[in-house]
Amino acid sequence: MRTAYSVQTVRAAERALMAKLPQGALMQRAAAGLAAACADVLRRRGRVYGSRVVLLVGSGDNGGDALYAGARLARRGAGVRAVLTSQGRAHEGGLAALLAAGGRVAEGGAATSAWGGHIDLVVDGITGIGGRGGLRAEAAELVRAFEATGAAFVAVDLPSGVEADTGEVLGDAVRADATVTFGTHKPGLLIDPAADLAGALHLVDIGLGPELPDVPDLEALQYADVAALLPAPSNESDKYRRGVVGIVAGSARYPGAAVLAVSGALRGGAGAVRYVGPGAGAVIACHPETLVHAGPPSKAGRVQAWVVGPGLGDGTEAVEAVRGVLAADVPVLVDADGLRLLDATAVRSRTAPTVLTPHAGEAAALLGVPREEVETGRLAAVRELAARYRATVLLKGSTTLVATDTADTPVRVNPTGTSWLATAGSGDVLSGLTGSLLAAGLAPRDAASVGAYLHGLAARHASNGAPVAAQDVAEAIAAAWRDVRG
Repeated sequence: MRTAYSVQTVRAAERALMAKLPQGALMQRAAAGLAAACADVLRRRGRVYGSRVVLLVGSGDNGGDALYAGARLARRGAGVRAVLTSQGRAHEGGLAALLAAGGRVAEGGAATSAWGGHIDLVVDGITGIGGRGGLRAEAAELVRAFEATGAAFVAVDLPSGVEADTGEVLGDAVRADATVTFGTHKPGLLIDPAADLAGALHLVDIGLGPELPDVPDLEALQYADVAALLPAPSNESDKYRRGVVGIVAGSARYPGAAVLAVSGALRGGAGAVRYVGPGAGAVIACHPETLVHAGPPSKAGRVQAWVVGPGLGDGTEAVEAVRGVLAADVPVLVDADGLRLLDATAVRSRTAPTVLTPHAGEAAALLGVPREEVETGRLAAVRELAARYRATVLLKGSTTLVATDTADTPVRVNPTGTSWLATAGSGDVLSGLTGSLLAAGLAPRDAASVGAYLHGLAARHASNGAPVAAQDVAEAIAAAWRDVRG
């Protein structure tokens, strides 16, 4: 499990650890890990000895980390020059160490033209985890000048200019090829748009773990976590014991949504799928094992979970279908058109779990805010939706997030997302897959998290670097399942 903690929590843990260590020991641990990661980058670009490194040094501890790491690289034969973005406020010990190791201090313009403009690596130590509001104009101009050299960028703890706690980018920011973070991940490293600027993540263990709370702010499932959650039939299981998921989807305008949602559900671990809606013919033609019914959902037979909404439209029958499904005393997943037809009071008053799966536009409509507000503040949006609707919310997008209405439960971040999922019908597949996991017995938060994880892996399998359709993603879920099982 990959975990992340807020700035406030990290600061408190650092203070507790520093009280147990000799002065400066924590920074030396961080600098050693940073220098090792920088050396790896330099080796991939050629070699450490004789390489050309520029440090962008701010006034905080990140600047100190960069200076001490630069001193280590200089002792290994790299040419190192430091550009001080806050004159007279650089970390004294770090600056002295760099100069003693043969490094130099240079003005920004001189540093960009040094070595004939050929620079191998830029270390971003401008701001730390306490930075707010993007880079100042002078720092942003300096970063752009070094980006033009083609050098690799390594960020110290997180790219300067991004919001550590939220993943927001409120102004100019560094785009790093790699980020070396210390002690624990910060939320902004896992949530877009900031995560997109972080590059490859390297976590350096500085001994912070024992000082951190047991419950993080964010967590991201890894293969082993997902494998432990996947439903597996026992020797005595039959199709009904494995769970039956009901799918209410499709309309005359969107018949394919029914097929795609059923496709995802059939591959999600439940023993059977019941389909209710006008697309029975198309569903049976593609998936003859599906149990179909004309409706209403309450007459379709027993299910352990319902999925409602994909391609449903907004007519009277659609409204009644959503109302009827929400009245059922089983877990319900609401997606797409179903989200537009929600009665918030009905959702909040349910005793069985509810899972909502909006994209940014749908989330904005549910919250009554502009779409841009959701896209730039994804973490706040998913938490607010979960609290407002008393539901588990899977917010789809460049970073898929899963939140519950329990304040002390970490938000989950899906690490397998890919831009190939930005295709029509992909969300229908995800809703069916997740609904099937609900019917198979997974808790709502786990079903949503595992569904998103498998969905992302399936898209990678299906695309293999080429364009992919939603049905291709559905058909690749089995391969993703095998990957996780090992």
